[in-house]
Amino acid sequence: MKYFISGISGFIGLNLARRLATDGHTVHAIIRGPEPVELKDNPQVSYFRCDLTSVEKLKEAMDGCDFAFHLAAFAKPWAKDPQDFHRINVQGAGNVFEAALQAGVKKVVFTSSAATISPSNGREPANESTVRTIPYFNQYESTKAEAEKLAVDYCRRGLPVVIVNPSRVYGPGPINPSNSITRMIKGYKAGSWRIIPGDGQNIGNYVFIDDVVQGHILAMQKGRAGERYILGGENLTFDELFDILGKVTGRKLMMVHLPLSVMTIASKLMVAQNKITGLPPAITPDFVKKYMNHWCLSSEKAVKEIGYSIINFEEGAGRTLEWLEMVKNGKMK
Repeated sequence: MKYFISGISGFIGLNLARRLATDGHTVHAIIRGPEPVELKDNPQVSYFRCDLTSVEKLKEAMDGCDFAFHLAAFAKPWAKDPQDFHRINVQGAGNVFEAALQAGVKKVVFTSSAATISPSNGREPANESTVRTIPYFNQYESTKAEAEKLAVDYCRRGLPVVIVNPSRVYGPGPINPSNSITRMIKGYKAGSWRIIPGDGQNIGNYVFIDDVVQGHILAMQKGRAGERYILGGENLTFDELFDILGKVTGRKLMMVHLPLSVMTIASKLMVAQNKITGLPPAITPDFVKKYMNHWCLSSEKAVKEIGYSIINFEEGAGRTLEWLEMVKNGKMK
């Protein structure tokens, strides 16, 4: 099969492209910067210099492709130009859908985010049908939700689009903003990460990268057009997560619970400092507010409908640490 992929330089996109190429499929990937080192010389992958602004160029990149994965997004917590969120996440998605429709692509899997799902009521998991009664916390979430509506609109126009909603992804891959959990795992192992947000009782959902990649492929094979599928993992409080990291690393660190009020003040100072230094803030007040909620999620729909499966955090963290050790020793890029 021949697949189109946007976002190949990202954490999920790179791993998905590698998996498809390893399985013998042809990949058409759009890039703006350099080709990913890991796939630079892979004969199964062809690169097209293109961004999300041109339907015509996107259509050229999709020429002959059977299916398309749209993963490219602006996922940073802050943008110098706030319009970047809408321009990339909404208009860009619309351009990909339009190009796929015109190119005769059979099916599209659109990577949204579990952040568009409603926060949970404690340990009672939210799912794809949970009604969201509170506003989105930031522009990333709101623009992803808007792009989901576009995906459904294109289904009505005859383009089958399946939406997947990964939660907090971690594992082997580029340690970039979308792989922050792996950075945290690395920091804990090194003894340099000592902070637990809030009182440690807020729940998050943590999913291993291999499960997310497999979930994308299953969504393409079996997902129903116009439907959302949460690609999640294990639900854990911050305290539970760091207890597991202590077990798999063999290190029980003294951790500091950082009050969310302190994190809010620090994030406001980072935003203010940007006006002086020009450095983007590592976190914004909107993202801190998000962590004041529980994000206990259910992937039952994906398990039942497309055959999705999940490994627990202890196993996934162990495999991540093994990979980090190989990278450290120069045995893997």
